[in-house]
Amino acid sequence: MYALSCTDGFKYPGSEPTYITDIVPVSAGLAAVGSDQSLSIFNPLRLNQGPLKKVQTNHGNISCAEAFSVGNSVVATAGENGTVSLWDLRTDAANTAVLQIGTPGEGPGLLSLACSEQTNTLAAGTELANHQASVLLWDLRFPSAPKIHYDEVHSDDVTELSFHPTNAHLLLTGSTDGLVNVCDTRITDEDEVVIAAFNHGSVHRAGFLNETEVYAVSHDERFALYDMGETVEKGSPTLDLGDIRKTVDCQYLCNVIPKVTGAGAVIGAGTQDQELFRLIHLSKNGASWSLDSETVVGLPGAHGSEIVRSFCFVDEQQVVFTAGEDSCIKAWRPSA
Repeated sequence: MYALSCTDGFKYPGSEPTYITDIVPVSAGLAAVGSDQSLSIFNPLRLNQGPLKKVQTNHGNISCAEAFSVGNSVVATAGENGTVSLWDLRTDAANTAVLQIGTPGEGPGLLSLACSEQTNTLAAGTELANHQASVLLWDLRFPSAPKIHYDEVHSDDVTELSFHPTNAHLLLTGSTDGLVNVCDTRITDEDEVVIAAFNHGSVHRAGFLNETEVYAVSHDERFALYDMGETVEKGSPTLDLGDIRKTVDCQYLCNVIPKVTGAGAVIGAGTQDQELFRLIHLSKNGASWSLDSETVVGLPGAHGSEIVRSFCFVDEQQVVFTAGEDSCIKAWRPSA
């Protein structure tokens, strides 16, 4: 295992711990979501100086955040009161949302977001309310009402959304009903919209690895890959690692981050008992996927005995960022 050292960090002040639930890299810096309902932007080279800018969100309880425009540093947030806000996190921009969608309390709580700057589209997944869970899509040029409203794609909380890396009309959806679906959003007929479906188990994390392959992690930590390609047996996993905690000897899986090249992904896995967080590479050799035990990167000390809620990495700068339930954001780099 190749170990990195913690070289920088910031701890949110206060007598009560602030869980840092999401970190989102954008051009203005590193955006962070806190359980104090804040959205902050940090200089990734000087985390210890604290936030360059901090805004208070207005979702009741913020549940998710996604970059809408990395280049323009616009981040979308959503939460339990059913609203979506877009924020310009450049330091010279106002501390108010540049756009708010929805009226607080009018609709069900929102649990997931996906953004496509290419098509000016924002997708949100709702919790189950009145026996219905929905996937809503807005054209942000006309945000007064959703352009698409899918009510039958899932039968329980919609926990994960992700647009296809090259075809922005394809949207992956995951739910606690156990299904990972791929929808063609050009189709409005709900009987036809799902072009691929995988029955994985209550979905905690899911997304595209490349043009045709997707990953899924269930709430009981089952990890599998699926392929929506024409040559693959429909619905069956192409790789099923079972309970990832047993496979890689960890206590929880934080997230899976696909490589931009489509050549693999990085799995973030934590072991609180050992105060350790590891980055494990999932790579493809020919047609088969495997975990690469030779290239594991360890972050010893991690966030102590607290859970790491989010991580990201910048390969060119050889830095990994983590955020956790100990109120801290940390930067990790190779030892000098």
